[in-house]
Amino acid sequence: MTNHDEAAVVRPSTLAWVSRQLEAGERIVRAEVLHGGITAEMRRLTIETPLDGGTRDLVLRSFVDPFSVRHAEDWLSREADALTLLTRTGVPAPGLVAVDPTAAHCEYPSLLMTHMAGRTVLDEEGLETRVSLLARQLVAIHEVRPTERPRDYVALTTADTVVVPKGADAAVWAAAIDVIRKPAPPYEGRFLHRDFQPGNVLFEVRPSGPAGARITGVVDWAATSWGPADLDVAHCSTNLALLHGPAWGLRFAQAYERAGGMLAAAASERLYWLVRDALAFSEEVRWVAQPWREAGRTELTTRAVEERLDAYVTILMDTLG
Repeated sequence: MTNHDEAAVVRPSTLAWVSRQLEAGERIVRAEVLHGGITAEMRRLTIETPLDGGTRDLVLRSFVDPFSVRHAEDWLSREADALTLLTRTGVPAPGLVAVDPTAAHCEYPSLLMTHMAGRTVLDEEGLETRVSLLARQLVAIHEVRPTERPRDYVALTTADTVVVPKGADAAVWAAAIDVIRKPAPPYEGRFLHRDFQPGNVLFEVRPSGPAGARITGVVDWAATSWGPADLDVAHCSTNLALLHGPAWGLRFAQAYERAGGMLAAAASERLYWLVRDALAFSEEVRWVAQPWREAGRTELTTRAVEERLDAYVTILMDTLG
């Protein structure tokens, strides 16, 4: 196997497991690290196909850090179930090839899937068009009706674990924290991606420019859950607010409704889900900002993202509180 990058080397037992999933005569000829993930190692594997003399690509996802390994059986099993389900829908998702959620055959828990064309786009050009596309895609995801529901969503923060950014208005943050001390509002359950955001959506930008962009794939289905549509919308809203400025968080929710999505009717209920997701980011700003900088958004230092998070929480409380 030719290594594109020393870090791309696939560990021996994992390599043997992958090889057993291939067609007769196929072999791995190249491995390349895919950057941008936070919780898993991602590699693109190029497979030589002798019948036609061409190649095809697969993606290997492995959980290697101790925290992820502890949760890998649940995460990878849910992802495998989601990818199997989505083959019967119009949602563009990778195809499942094989999964080893307990590392019975691999060095680490792993999932092998088809490679999808396209790339993540995190820059400012063409943002308005992409926001509309993201909204329409999320509506389509929420329309999926699984035969067996995935597990109920899990909240990612509590009122006692929120980290108030340095220099933030203490009164505003105290009021926001009080919002999530209350019980969750009632909701109609939907199939949730649970980490739907620009970093997990692949785009093709056509020669006509950003206005000709289209979504080619949605990846990372390990957190698939059942819960309120508001929660997925809130998560994408927070990501957009931190990537592009606080106003884009509220604009995404509006785009979702224009695309036919249904959100909570009461402002107080919408506020609950939006604030809950925003406050969850307070605990992991450093981890969120790092892959964005690696993707070229070098201005998004930890401090810059904290300031945007503070501004976004303030806008939410001013607008809906």
